[in-house]
Amino acid sequence: MQTSLLNKYCDAHLPWYTIYPTVPDFSAMVSAKTCETWLRRLPPQEPVSLYIHVPFCRSICWYCGFPTSLTRGERPVRKYLAAVRDEIGLVAEQVPCALPVSDVHFGGGTPTTIAPRDFLTLMELLRHCFAFSKSATIAIEIDPRGVTAEMVETLQEAGISRASIGVQSFDPVVQRSVNRVQSEELTASVVESLRQHGISRINFDLLFGLPHQTVRSCVDSARTALAMRPDRLAVFGYAHVPSYMKRQRQIDETALPDNVARAEQAAAIADTLVSAGYCQIGLDHFALPNDELAQAQKAGRLRRNSLGYSADTCKAVIGLGPSAIGRLHDGYVQNEMATASYHQHIQAGRLATSKGYCLAAEDRLRAAIIERLMCDFEADVPAICAAHGFDPMPLLDSADRLGMLAEDGIVEIEHGFIRVKQEHRFVIRAVAAAFDTYLDRIPIN
Repeated sequence: MQTSLLNKYCDAHLPWYTIYPTVPDFSAMVSAKTCETWLRRLPPQEPVSLYIHVPFCRSICWYCGFPTSLTRGERPVRKYLAAVRDEIGLVAEQVPCALPVSDVHFGGGTPTTIAPRDFLTLMELLRHCFAFSKSATIAIEIDPRGVTAEMVETLQEAGISRASIGVQSFDPVVQRSVNRVQSEELTASVVESLRQHGISRINFDLLFGLPHQTVRSCVDSARTALAMRPDRLAVFGYAHVPSYMKRQRQIDETALPDNVARAEQAAAIADTLVSAGYCQIGLDHFALPNDELAQAQKAGRLRRNSLGYSADTCKAVIGLGPSAIGRLHDGYVQNEMATASYHQHIQAGRLATSKGYCLAAEDRLRAAIIERLMCDFEADVPAICAAHGFDPMPLLDSADRLGMLAEDGIVEIEHGFIRVKQEHRFVIRAVAAAFDTYLDRIPIN
């Protein structure tokens, strides 16, 4: 891709469009009372997903952009668990019955900071308050540096079926530059242990754009990961926002690659993984052909949610824990970011919702177009508009960026059908942004 186009469209400030509208557009007008009302409206027989955010780590990685805090003791984790258990009870009081659950994701932070016995107790409570399907996917994010044999046995007993392992890079120089030293041997040992305990579905997270990374080191890390044959890999670009994430101020900015180098790194990793038999999923995921993500993409059912790409077809996600985002039929809700504020709300006997967004018909339309672009790199705008009861012409006319994208050869547009050229997939966020009315500030009539 031409350097001029990369510099023009690789805008680090553009949203990743995991959801739409995005979190900066959330408002405190959506409160705990709003969330209660929305929970009560959930259809009793419709499956939901659960997301549980665990905001603790045993060490802080300087690149991380998620709300986490350092803890080496058990007291903060136990206090958090008590609040989450109470929050689960508060949610259960609002929903019409024990809602069916088809997907559960423990994210963080590092969910395995929870002690094994406490983790089993939490799972028992979730199964008591919700109706887990026999085929429910229960996934957990793992930092292999702190996983014990007892914890792996606990995950098996708890019914965990997928583990997402943070790797980022196997290059020791890069690891030291971001405070994430993790050997290939340790990672391979944890992967083998998980598989021996029946947790056979393994995800890896890799990053490009880190300090001191080169195309060669990115490819070497990808090849090292391939030797362990994970089912999926998520390959994210490091987002350097030190004004927002203070921990990132520890990173040497002069060692960060520029936009062109980042694009070369991303392309090299993609080529390496595709050559090894992985399917490229959307912007930044890769999966073996028999994985659910690859199957969903093939069938046109790939989804986008706050965690990234997903095969989960649930319309509702219930978020638990500090900063957790939920997606209900009426809109989005997010819990208090700060753990202390989260505790105060729960201890007062109310949900910890701090803000959210009530979806209007136009929001749902734009979200549908953005999701198809992010998932399929194409969107039949007239067909999507027809399904939502909108005239496509005002929407297409208001998307000012589209004309510029077409002139630059990024997209092809024919009778409202938009297709992003394969060689320009890395700027898909710029295409999706054409339909983000909160960037354009131009509503459709």
